[in-house]
Amino acid sequence: MTPIASSLFAIAVFAPLGGFLIAGLLGRVIGDNFAKFISILGMIIAVACSWCVLGHLLNSNAGGVTVPLIDWIHAGNFNATWYLRMDMLSVSMLTMVTSVSLLVHIYSIGYMAHDSMPTYRFFAYLSLFTFSMLMLITSDNLIELFFGWEAVGLSSYLLIGYWYTRPSAVAAAIKAFVVNRIADLFFLVGICVLFILSGSVFYDDIFHKIPELAQTQYHLCGYSFQAYEFIALLLFIGAMGKSAQLFLHVWLPDAMEGPTPVSALIHAATMVTAGIFLMARMSPLVEFAPHVKMFIVIIGATTAFFAGTVALAQPDIKKSIAYSTCSQLGYMFVAVGVGAYQVALFHLTTHAFFKALLFLGAGSVIHALHDEQDMFKMGGLYKKLPATCLLMWIGCLALGGIFPFAGYWSKDAILEAAWMFGGSVGHYAWIMTAITAFLTAFYSWRLLFLVFHGKPRDQKIYDHAHESSLVMTLPMCVLATGATIGGIVLAPYYIGVHQVAFWGGAIFNAPSNHIMSLMHHTPYLIAKTPLVLGVLGIIVAFVCYIAVPKIPVAAASGLKGVYQFLLNAWYFDKLYDFIFVRPYLALSKVLWKVGDEEIVQGMPVSIARITNRSAKTVSWTQNGSFALYAFTMAIGLVVVLATFLIYH
Repeated sequence: MTPIASSLFAIAVFAPLGGFLIAGLLGRVIGDNFAKFISILGMIIAVACSWCVLGHLLNSNAGGVTVPLIDWIHAGNFNATWYLRMDMLSVSMLTMVTSVSLLVHIYSIGYMAHDSMPTYRFFAYLSLFTFSMLMLITSDNLIELFFGWEAVGLSSYLLIGYWYTRPSAVAAAIKAFVVNRIADLFFLVGICVLFILSGSVFYDDIFHKIPELAQTQYHLCGYSFQAYEFIALLLFIGAMGKSAQLFLHVWLPDAMEGPTPVSALIHAATMVTAGIFLMARMSPLVEFAPHVKMFIVIIGATTAFFAGTVALAQPDIKKSIAYSTCSQLGYMFVAVGVGAYQVALFHLTTHAFFKALLFLGAGSVIHALHDEQDMFKMGGLYKKLPATCLLMWIGCLALGGIFPFAGYWSKDAILEAAWMFGGSVGHYAWIMTAITAFLTAFYSWRLLFLVFHGKPRDQKIYDHAHESSLVMTLPMCVLATGATIGGIVLAPYYIGVHQVAFWGGAIFNAPSNHIMSLMHHTPYLIAKTPLVLGVLGIIVAFVCYIAVPKIPVAAASGLKGVYQFLLNAWYFDKLYDFIFVRPYLALSKVLWKVGDEEIVQGMPVSIARITNRSAKTVSWTQNGSFALYAFTMAIGLVVVLATFLIYH
């Protein structure tokens, strides 16, 4: 690897940090417009450098190298020098993250143009978010990765709660922060256990010692676990929080309280993709944890189905797309669980294109309708927003897995890998994800038909609608290009004939893992089933929302319990409120009223009151009367004499 490539790699990582520091610290001085310019300039530099590094890796077929930065932590035997890891896994992620982030930055110029708050802070936070993700994906050890991991969480907190005058936004930011901290505790414990077993937090040191420690047992509460199973489980729970998998998904829909560009960045390029990246980076470890891999498959497949069903009933355009993200992440974890890490990253990349496009398209609709998000108040907008309508159609075609759009190549590959993995777990994953393919197409075209087609449901909203400006439309066009041809262009490199040379050893498949070759031998009918189900979902959505629009109304009223169950996202929030939130609040109230007010604060007050009363009781003896003092002295003398006479 040439010094020039290493330098460009480092510049690509730190350019967004420069944008954050200048826009954030000097924003009040230099003004909003110059802060935007600096922030976007930093992203342009990052994108240019990342594409140059990617081209260099493709042409040179060089393996992974590390770029030293600084001596960071030295504490006894613990050493964590800061390196940047430059291999195809980090560089491909770097290129995707910076490219999508740049488009979101540019789009935000138009979207935030009329915001009442100073926007320099918003652009600074976007740059910080991007830098945090870049630190995560270019880390060479788990401490660096955890630094980026937590910085991503902080950035999401700042952006979700950007409109801090709204109580709902503040609550959503806190919810995302708390849920992720719960998962991060498991992740941190996993890092500690890995350090205890291997003596290092650096990836290469850990991976080299895996064969030596394959039989190591870990003992906890009287039980013995295969060490790598236990560690892989801890790391996966951490990934579940960041990537919003079932049971730890509850923060993701509420994150829609932030501005729409934030949603696009979170769902397409940064926070939620961190869990998938972690599993791919730690593939040499995960490969030796077969039971955890099966657990990952079950969680991923169930999450895909769960989120797909919930998206069917959401009236909010952004929440419908948010649950779609949750579902697609489930697909990616299915690929991780069956050992097809390359397929998971392939879908992560194509998903970044069409999910960012869908969120920015939704933002264009919301912007045109003056912040209206209820799809049941829209309709017929294809006349008012023709460009946005066309671009949203492209995004939905890619999401629905329709040939030849990007989702067809990556999502179908996941189902093929699940089927060829075989066994009850593999077939369960295939059935759940195949059903979800139908649901995905249905809710995607439900969104299209409710928003852009049919008759306007609110004439006043319709009359005031307008197409977005060019600064918002152009980034969507670039993303639409990726959503259209990204799959067919990237497939040979990510999962096809060039995959071994492309990845260059950055991803590990055990010698017994032949899934990447087996998936290409999937029976024809099985391979084409997702496409058939996707087309069927479009047809059913057309019948329900265009041809016979009374069907959804009748279904919602006739199956009111089911409709409410889906509308309330399987009541997970209410269940967690009952199990965790209310008992916690009750305990907090007891500790506050009894522990704090009555004991901690009450005891000093009670002692002070007793002292005060005692002082008042004896103070009458000090009233300044000479006669009382003489009488008291006489009584004292009598007591002394009486005592002397009694004992003598």
